[in-house]
Amino acid sequence: MKKPAWVIEKEQARRAAAAETVWLFGLHAVRDALLNPRRDRLRLIVTPNALEKLKDAVAIAAMTPEIVDPRRFSAPLDPGSVHQGAALEARPLAWGGLGEHATGAGARIVLLDRVTDPHNVGAILRSAEVFGACAVVGVERHAAPETGALAKAASGALERQPYLRVRNLARAIAELQDMGFTVLGLDGAAEATVAEVAAAARGRPVALVLGAEGPGLREGTRAACDRLVRIPCAGDFGSLNVSNAAAVALYALGS
Repeated sequence: MKKPAWVIEKEQARRAAAAETVWLFGLHAVRDALLNPRRDRLRLIVTPNALEKLKDAVAIAAMTPEIVDPRRFSAPLDPGSVHQGAALEARPLAWGGLGEHATGAGARIVLLDRVTDPHNVGAILRSAEVFGACAVVGVERHAAPETGALAKAASGALERQPYLRVRNLARAIAELQDMGFTVLGLDGAAEATVAEVAAAARGRPVALVLGAEGPGLREGTRAACDRLVRIPCAGDFGSLNVSNAAAVALYALGS
């Protein structure tokens, strides 16, 4: 039996509304979102035990939580989500444009060329925060979106570290170059190391571009970079997870 038009429209409206919000989960991610004044928070679901651990943050956020039985946790999360008894529905953060964050003589920015794994992006956000990067930038259609899994992997960094999404990575690279950035693409086959090029770029803004594990940087992205650089390996063969590579490269750029 065909559904009435009004039912279809209602379902479409519900799906559209759901797409405009994100469910954050886990004690660290929820606490930091509650403490973030930039975050538009809508609904908080907690178990009594989680509420006890989050009570100070809940009070600061001035939210009225929905307290649920841990055996019937009602937040619409994936079954495998390790929520620790806390879930928060919120709107994605709006960080503005690239030009708002690409400031300072020694600025560091991380660009991601189709890195889609939320756990990798979350870990990169943590490293970017630790090593003082201005922003992490991905593409709109081929990068991990802001999700609960990404926020949990970022362990709170998502609330503080700008995560921007651009339509075209090559245009973003060109924009940064126009602002005086040296753009370095991480490539295992490059001749120069990150540290060698970093020494020559000391005091100047640098953008680091990382590709997805396996395919690495796309050909157009490689061509758009000013230099290709590598992380030296101790043996004849070696490779790092993209999030580990980001941490090592950011350290080398800042040391």
